[in-house]
Amino acid sequence: MTVLGNTALSFTEEQAMLLDVARDFCRDKSPLSTVREHLESGPGFDAGLWREIAELGWCGISLPESCGGSGLGVGALVPVLEAMGRAMLTTPLLSTALAGQLLLRAAGQERAESWLADIAAGSAATVAWLEGGDWGDPAIHSTVDAGGALSGQKRFVVDAGVAALILVPVMQGDEPALALLRRENLPDGALTPNVLIDQTRRSANLHLDGISVDPADIVTGPQVERALADTRLLGALLVAAEAAGSAGACLDTVVEYLKTRKQFGKLIGSYQALKHPCVDILLGLDDARSFIYHAATLVHDGPLDADAEIACRMAKAQACEVLSYAGDRAVQFHGGMGFTWECDAQLYIRRAQWSQQQFGDPQHHRKRLATLLLD
Repeated sequence: MTVLGNTALSFTEEQAMLLDVARDFCRDKSPLSTVREHLESGPGFDAGLWREIAELGWCGISLPESCGGSGLGVGALVPVLEAMGRAMLTTPLLSTALAGQLLLRAAGQERAESWLADIAAGSAATVAWLEGGDWGDPAIHSTVDAGGALSGQKRFVVDAGVAALILVPVMQGDEPALALLRRENLPDGALTPNVLIDQTRRSANLHLDGISVDPADIVTGPQVERALADTRLLGALLVAAEAAGSAGACLDTVVEYLKTRKQFGKLIGSYQALKHPCVDILLGLDDARSFIYHAATLVHDGPLDADAEIACRMAKAQACEVLSYAGDRAVQFHGGMGFTWECDAQLYIRRAQWSQQQFGDPQHHRKRLATLLLD
């Protein structure tokens, strides 16, 4: 395999339409003043806005039409997540979309049709990925027996507090399986909320001991392991798309401040020491968007090939790195006020810290890219 590999990149008419609609919707519905209102609220988002998103059909963009979806494929989610990242609009859409993809790939359309129909209609769902907090460790230690009794613990389950369905990767014997856990089956105390650096997010630890599921709600088979690996890559891509949107908004915030703040009688934006980092952010953002839409071109409903894996990993590494750099510069350029609660710069550096770790940081992905690209 060459270092260049597959360089296909397309931007479909459907993606362009979704990007335009999503940008307008998110800009109107989620100004930063509204984002701030939900930072310390319980769910962290507006339930009425979530219903509007479901009515727009965003929950079913990548799901088959027979399940109430649009059948546009997972690549069509990318512009929507990018627009949501730009507006810092947080809802359960990302975790719900990934849960739908995992269910579709692991259980198949026919078996999962009723579950997928609920997701497409706006029923929030999530996947309980982590056990030790390390995305570099794919081992599954939680278990389910033949009768459906679960044991173990999952950590940092995003949107677990509002999800009607939690997909729990477990081991059944020596094989990975997927337990479909309904919210009504959760006993009191099963969820312990986490305190996250990004206050626009919500997650919780899930304690599985003493919880049982119907054996009919356990997905088994050789396809489960591949579905888990592929959906993790899709998660990296969608987080990258959201991070790129946030990086763009962060750059706008920085540039606007540099155009208005004066020091020693001069606009601080006139100093090259501040201009050059802004150019670095812009160029890094252009690179990130190229990687992201390249990956969106390659991913599809079937198993992901090596080219798609490379593209998803490159997108995640680049997008989260540029957001981290943009957030850091935003805080520094705002001076002492950049660290304060009142300054919007701190929102972006917090988002950068969360996005960088979710589904693996740049070092995690570059380590795997070295094997894929350099053999």
